[in-house]
Amino acid sequence: CANSFKNFYHIMEKKIKGEISTKPLDHIRITLTSKKVFSLEKICESIIKGSKGKNLKIKGPTRIPTKVLVVTTRKSPCGEGTNTWDRFEIRIHKRVIDLFSSGDTLKQVTSINIEPGVEVEVSIITQKK
Repeated sequence: CANSFKNFYHIMEKKIKGEISTKPLDHIRITLTSKKVFSLEKICESIIKGSKGKNLKIKGPTRIPTKVLVVTTRKSPCGEGTNTWDRFEIRIHKRVIDLFSSGDTLKQVTSINIEPGVEVEVSIITQKK
């Protein structure tokens, strides 16, 4: 009981000094989608470095299972000859990063160079009261 009182006192002391902001934090979800894993991981790493530099609470990157889209076609354009087939596939990789911060710091964290071929979707999740 005495230990919890010390923790409470320590937190209140930081709030009074202004080290802890009392602003409500937004839950921000950043979804990254790409066909290239290397560029996707590189962007995830730069977002995480930027958010840790600002001392933000972060969860992720969560790796979503890869979608494999397969198209099977005949090799012969006219349809005659032996039945030979080609299989073409495209792999779509996805990462999700959750940040807990205000809108001001979000602009600073997401102002990074995004490589071509990577789609970024930023959504703010509001909490029901």
